[in-house]
Amino acid sequence: MSNTAQQGAAPTLIPIVFCADDFGLEAGVDQAIVALAGQGRLSATGCLVQAPNFEQSARALKGLPIDLGLHLNLTEPLGQTGLCLPLGQLLWRTYSGLISKQAVAEQIEIQLDLFEKHIGQAPDFIDGHLHVHQFPVVRDLLLQAMYRRYAHQLPWIRDTRAAPMSAQLPFMQRLKAQLIGALGAASLIRQAKQSGIQSNRGFAGAYDFDRPHPAYETMLNAWLEQAASHMLFMVHPATQASSALAFGADRIEEYRALSSDAFAARLQQRGLQITRLSTLLAHHAHKT
Repeated sequence: MSNTAQQGAAPTLIPIVFCADDFGLEAGVDQAIVALAGQGRLSATGCLVQAPNFEQSARALKGLPIDLGLHLNLTEPLGQTGLCLPLGQLLWRTYSGLISKQAVAEQIEIQLDLFEKHIGQAPDFIDGHLHVHQFPVVRDLLLQAMYRRYAHQLPWIRDTRAAPMSAQLPFMQRLKAQLIGALGAASLIRQAKQSGIQSNRGFAGAYDFDRPHPAYETMLNAWLEQAASHMLFMVHPATQASSALAFGADRIEEYRALSSDAFAARLQQRGLQITRLSTLLAHHAHKT
């Protein structure tokens, strides 16, 4: 199949977004993302800019026809200084208001600075590792930083509210997808819109790595059945995985499915076109 991430999707095709998380985490992840972007199987990737080798690995992103974004990290210890908490602690402190606003603001600024330094541009979008961008306090400070730094061309932001899901998917998988969005997405998007910050419409791709689940290709096909314009599919591919990489086997399986001819054929059958969300939003703004 020809490059499915081309700009200017044909009117008969439904434009959707495939966004790979965790660029910079380790070599196998980075290799998968670059390869899939070259195949037109991705239209965005979120970067962990504090990863030890990010400066070097970021060079491979130059010139790829995808949106490049900050994958805001407040939970994954990557050797950085400053705020870094286990997810449960971060949730508790943000929802109770017991977190240091200064510490959060400093992390946001540090990571945005690193993104601009190593990528050479402002981010096309911002989302969060473990969806931290939507938590209370974090979302307020993040939106303030985005508007202050990028008012001339605002990045888009990820909306994690789940799209309708096929009953073929296990109940616990559907529940997890709903819970992710319940952790602050509605408030984030309401505030974002007030600042003129746009987002995707519908979210898919979440599943519980820790529980038994259907084959990734089965879940992917079920998500694609519900595909709609501007919908974002979150993926976590890797060509290989070190023993330290969490859920490495699942990541390798994602890469296998996403790079397959069967995936390309499924997109074609359903009239779907993987497209950069920044392109879609800019086109919409121009029309209005």
